[in-house]
Amino acid sequence: MGEEETLPTHKNEIQENKEQPSNETRSCLCTPIDWCKMLVRELDWSFVLVVMIVYGISQGLGGALARVGTEYYMKDVQKVQPSEAQVYSGITSIPWILKPLWGLLTDVVPILGYHRRPYFVLAGSASVAIGDVTVDACVAQKSGNHPSLASDMQTLCSLSFSIGSLIGFSLSGIFVHLIGPQGVYGLLTIPAGLVLLVGTLLKEPRSSIFAYEQETIGYIMAIGSVGSLIGTILYQYKLKNYPFRDLLFWAQVLSCLSGMLDLVLVLRLNLKLNIPDHFFVLIDTSVTQMVARFKWMPLLVLSSKLCPAGIEGTFFALLMSIDNAGVLTSSWLGGLLLHSLNVTRTEFDKLWLAVFIRNISRITPLFLLFLVPRSDSNSSVLENDVLNWKGVNETSVSDNVELVALVHNTDDR
Repeated sequence: MGEEETLPTHKNEIQENKEQPSNETRSCLCTPIDWCKMLVRELDWSFVLVVMIVYGISQGLGGALARVGTEYYMKDVQKVQPSEAQVYSGITSIPWILKPLWGLLTDVVPILGYHRRPYFVLAGSASVAIGDVTVDACVAQKSGNHPSLASDMQTLCSLSFSIGSLIGFSLSGIFVHLIGPQGVYGLLTIPAGLVLLVGTLLKEPRSSIFAYEQETIGYIMAIGSVGSLIGTILYQYKLKNYPFRDLLFWAQVLSCLSGMLDLVLVLRLNLKLNIPDHFFVLIDTSVTQMVARFKWMPLLVLSSKLCPAGIEGTFFALLMSIDNAGVLTSSWLGGLLLHSLNVTRTEFDKLWLAVFIRNISRITPLFLLFLVPRSDSNSSVLENDVLNWKGVNETSVSDNVELVALVHNTDDR
């Protein structure tokens, strides 16, 4: 009876031992899936998809294809020397050296209210390095919000990259053999397109209205810089040969007239002309910066020509300090004017008068233009003896200079 009772027990142990390997296999397969489900549930599916696409497909798979394809393209197609190949490889690493710049842009320069999504779109059409920095920023941001999952997120990044690299290097040789290096470059448009798609799928809250206003101000200043660039180009190719006095006269007149655009904005006259504020401010900023460049360029040229020989640095710094003192004085007088007119952060009734007084005061430099010479940028302002006295001394000294042998003649020994 005892043997009959132990027999079923032995059979059950054998059955359990047979089921144990299958349970372990099922567990090995289900654990990574359950882990991914947990990340999707805790972090958001779009974030997990972004990490897999950027690290796995773009950097892992795409990076492997690009590396092998580039090596064969340089060796077989372009037939470059190893030293030249190293130079080209260094050039391609420049976007990665600039990663701090991309990180700064994603943090402080939102586009249309978004910090991450537009830069994924830019990475899909410009540089993998931008996508790398952007996804790193997303991971760091999520790590701050979910500290307990920080290691899991880094594991997801590493796994995605490793699996992508494994597949990419395994297939790269086959693709290079079948379609050539140029064909491999064509395949790289697929990872780039997926990264671009990520920019539309990522869930990201839009910045607040106040931040968006800050962004708009940045755009306005940027367009104003374009006006300054146009002014510089126009001066170089159209205006630099005109006399200083004529240039400064018309630049100052244009400065007075362009200042009236501010008056139009303050009095809201642009709305009566059906011109929106944003558009009018763009015009105002661009014109103002362009006119300021018209006025500043001949002043810089004239200042450089006024510097006597031997003290160029000192004299030019003196002239620039006089300009800075004028800026400081105008700032203080402007503040005094606003205070006297009772213009505050919330009171703008007499702001138009302050703008009008500022524009009228720009006429006063016209009465001092008789002090400016009529010569142009191609002529000398100072006398030749002032400009050349140092050159004469240098010439006389150079006549007495002779080269000293660095190696003694062995015959003398």
